[in-house]
Amino acid sequence: MTVHIALDAMGSDLGSDELVDGAVQAVQEENANLEVTILGDRTQVESALARHSHPANINFVPTSEVITMAESPFVAVRKKRDSSIVVAFDLLKQGKVDAVVSAGNSGAVMAAAMRYLGRLKGIARPGIASVYPTLKGPVVMMDVGANVDCRPQHLYQFGVMASVFASVTFGIAEPRIGLLSIGEEGGKGNSLVRKTHQLLKQSSLNFIGNVEGRDTFQGDVDVIVCDGFVGNVCLKLSEGLAEAILTMLKEEISKTFKARMGYLLARHAFADFRKRVDYAEYGGAPLLGLNGTAVICHGRSSSLAIKNGIFVAGALIDNKANEKIRVLLNDVCQGLEDVNLSVTGTE
Repeated sequence: MTVHIALDAMGSDLGSDELVDGAVQAVQEENANLEVTILGDRTQVESALARHSHPANINFVPTSEVITMAESPFVAVRKKRDSSIVVAFDLLKQGKVDAVVSAGNSGAVMAAAMRYLGRLKGIARPGIASVYPTLKGPVVMMDVGANVDCRPQHLYQFGVMASVFASVTFGIAEPRIGLLSIGEEGGKGNSLVRKTHQLLKQSSLNFIGNVEGRDTFQGDVDVIVCDGFVGNVCLKLSEGLAEAILTMLKEEISKTFKARMGYLLARHAFADFRKRVDYAEYGGAPLLGLNGTAVICHGRSSSLAIKNGIFVAGALIDNKANEKIRVLLNDVCQGLEDVNLSVTGTE
């Protein structure tokens, strides 16, 4: 089965070249199993494609408008009908492609996805799932920015969707789910966390309880559930910390001759560490809960990150992730009818 991905080529901070390079790398690795349609400015994309022997399974659809990071997402999606993001989702709605990958304005991606695809049946709000490296293996955190104000049922559904993503991406049969809080005890946290804890505890999900921020990188859970405000802070803090550690190590190594000699002996270990904490290795963050498939890549995505983001989208399609979300959501909700309805409110 050939998977057909639409790639928005106008969103990256690094320019269209990196995006096009990532697409070409992806189709070269997957051969006939992958087709990519690149959308964007004709001059920029054709210039980037000219650096490659044009693969047969790379298509190009020119667009005349770009949604910038500074624009209001919903206004831009409504007004800029010929932008690369909007046209990509229109192609997905028409069934001409199977998924959309973008490194552009994440709010615009969300707005276009909701406008053209809508939500999966039973899902109150789609969310963004991000993968972190840990001491024992990757962990999925959701939501990391799509929903800053949430109710308990939203976080509960994030747990369902992230559990399916962890299962299909990393082959985990029953992902362990933790709820991000300020203490391990079930009574700790704000009202939202306490009520979500009650929902998760009474479900059939593999819920192991609350986890604290310091537990994020231990690898004792496979999924961490939180609202988009907290999740986005965690995401940006982790990115900044990884960059700061690498910079500080580089500065310390350059101070003395002995340190530089030590680096020469340990340079392979440093290279492995850099690769381990590089978000590019995980590609992009899927926008789960849509009636379709979309992956949001970092604005500074390299060609490696774009390639892996395309692979993430392909894996979601190949593994029928949306159908599995529907099935799991139906299954885990069966035993929750008797839960007090006040659990779904906010205070």
